[in-house]
Amino acid sequence: MTSEREPADHTIDAFHRGNFWLVQPRGGHRSGMDALMLAACVPSDFSGVLCDFGAGAGAAGLAVAARCPASTINLIEQSPEMADFAQKSLAHEGNAHLRERISVLVADVALTGKARVKAGLADKSCDFVIMNPPFNEARDRATPDALRKQAHVMEDGLFESWLRSAAAMVRPRGGLALIARPQSLAPILAALEGRFGSAEIVPVHPRADKPAIRIVLRARLGARGALSLMPPLILHDDGNALSPHADAISNGRASLFGD
Repeated sequence: MTSEREPADHTIDAFHRGNFWLVQPRGGHRSGMDALMLAACVPSDFSGVLCDFGAGAGAAGLAVAARCPASTINLIEQSPEMADFAQKSLAHEGNAHLRERISVLVADVALTGKARVKAGLADKSCDFVIMNPPFNEARDRATPDALRKQAHVMEDGLFESWLRSAAAMVRPRGGLALIARPQSLAPILAALEGRFGSAEIVPVHPRADKPAIRIVLRARLGARGALSLMPPLILHDDGNALSPHADAISNGRASLFGD
């Protein structure tokens, strides 16, 4: 990622070696490798409609659009402020080749039934859903303030509500991908039950001798295959540079699952 000249309240960052740009707040939640790993779950030949739940400024959805030229992307974000950053990202001149295939919707993906449909999240309206709930990262951020840490703990049932909406919106045999902390695996698997199957999990390690810091999961609606634990992604071989595979994912030159 690189940055061009920018105002004090936000940054303008190049991703995929300048193939797309992101306008995002300078402080608070910022997009980086998590979004790129999530986007890399989508097969390179994907040509359908993809919904990015909790899209923020749009990094993951833009990364899919940049790597999959026949895809259509719906960025869905509950926060009007972050949705405005997504709109600013689309308006950036470096994204002119992508913006006709991308839309932004302000909506809460946890809505159910008629309320969800009324918000613009229609049943069977997409072929793939990706999600990177921001509360996972906030919950696990180290802080000496016990009250602050408690305020960031993920609410009970949040994976259930997001995956329920994903199952309603994805067409038969459609795809799902999410990125989370390893300690979230149990509620994720519980929420997948009866909805998505044939799940594949890639553990992400900062280095080969360190515990995983992320899990990336991909599954299909209605599939009945067994859970598969895939080879890990090692972010760094030596020093601070990305490993060759992680670098290829970071720059949009490879998918995480080899397709």
